[in-house]
Amino acid sequence: MLALQGDVREHVRMLTDLGAAASLVRRPADLEDVDGLVLPGGESSVIDKLARAFGMQQPIRDAIGRGMPVYGTCAGLILLADRVEGAIAGQETFGGLDVTVRRNAFGGQSESFETDLTVPGWEGPVRAAFIRAPLVTAVGADVRALAALADGAVVAVESGVLLATAFHPEVSGERRFHERFLAHVRNASPLAR
Repeated sequence: MLALQGDVREHVRMLTDLGAAASLVRRPADLEDVDGLVLPGGESSVIDKLARAFGMQQPIRDAIGRGMPVYGTCAGLILLADRVEGAIAGQETFGGLDVTVRRNAFGGQSESFETDLTVPGWEGPVRAAFIRAPLVTAVGADVRALAALADGAVVAVESGVLLATAFHPEVSGERRFHERFLAHVRNASPLAR
């Protein structure tokens, strides 16, 4: 669990409720002790700056390159994206996910909303909380759209062991995305560390 800024506590609670041992990652050495990484929601530009300040950017990029499972929610989706629309000057990402995302695509805090989504192959709706959320505007060839809004706008994607949602399942109590992430962790190569 990248614990530099954002809704870390909510993710830790969800992961531990699912039986995972959740560790807080703040320094490069912490990354060596985990089998997967959650990038929480928060402020993507702040997490980016803190990751660089704490020497975390390149180690996270390297871990993604080695195949470490990573799950990004909201700001975490932005941080995994290869391309960002509306980035602030100098903002960088960890990359690895061949998507383009638009920051704050739905507006500010007052435009936050909840809705039910359908994920093909999943039983029942997914309750999704969108809080100053990004939107996936382009999906690369190796990326699969997992969920979209009623208008077709993509809000959840997956590519190999990289999973990302524009919304916050840890806020709405939706467990299935974290379960999917933990399945990636269990099935990942030990060399992905």
